[in-house]
Amino acid sequence: MLEILKYTIPALVVLLAAWLVLYKLLQNEELRRQYEIKKDSQKTIAPIRLRGYERLALLLERITPEHLLLNTDITEMTCRQLHQYLLQTIRLEFDHNLSQQIYVSEDLWNDVVNAKEQMVQFVNTMSMQHPADAPAMDAAKQMLEAYNLNGETPQQQAIKTLKREVSTLYT
Repeated sequence: MLEILKYTIPALVVLLAAWLVLYKLLQNEELRRQYEIKKDSQKTIAPIRLRGYERLALLLERITPEHLLLNTDITEMTCRQLHQYLLQTIRLEFDHNLSQQIYVSEDLWNDVVNAKEQMVQFVNTMSMQHPADAPAMDAAKQMLEAYNLNGETPQQQAIKTLKREVSTLYT
């Protein structure tokens, strides 16, 4: 009986050691394979994510009063028409880029939504300061002046967040 134990105990220790080595080897191989898959998918996903960031940067620029007003012929508009046009343009720009939220962090997306909401609120507030049938040119001038006095705008804050997030992709 003692003779059998002399051979089985070392055999069991060798078997256990071999099993542990193989288990660790297979585990490392699985991790390496997952890393390779992730690395390959990044080659595909990274350009798509960058386009998402670019589109959000464009959205944030397009909903600023400078861009909204300077690209519009407002000479024949009333304040009410200008108000409606600006709100519609902001909403259309935002809706057009709504799908970009899947490519960015929640913090950045919240900043983008906040920038849009703040711009809608700004347009509403500025529109209330003029009669509905007044010329839109007066409201537009006042809107540009007031916007430029605000300091750092929600759009600028969102763009800073966007730039920080994009820079993390390359570090």
